[in-house]
Amino acid sequence: MVTRHIWQTHVEEAGHLRHHQDVKPIYAKRKETIERVFADAKEKHGMRWTTLRGLKKLPMQAMLTFAAINLKKMANWTWRGPKIA
Repeated sequence: MVTRHIWQTHVEEAGHLRHHQDVKPIYAKRKETIERVFADAKEKHGMRWTTLRGLKKLPMQAMLTFAAINLKKMANWTWRGPKIA
């Protein structure tokens, strides 16, 4: 008996779509947008290590960190105007 996760077909379909010619440029931008946010959070906002412990305190720190990053983005948009992709 082979067991598969109930969403395994969707995961495989997403993997195949990632290599489609129309999606490749969009997927390539991921490292400039999504991955960059997490890298900045680690390097500039203290997400590499934490002094907090517990299931309630860590999500609080993560939410506050990403709220600060979003506020910085909004401040930059009002200063320069949003980038239009």
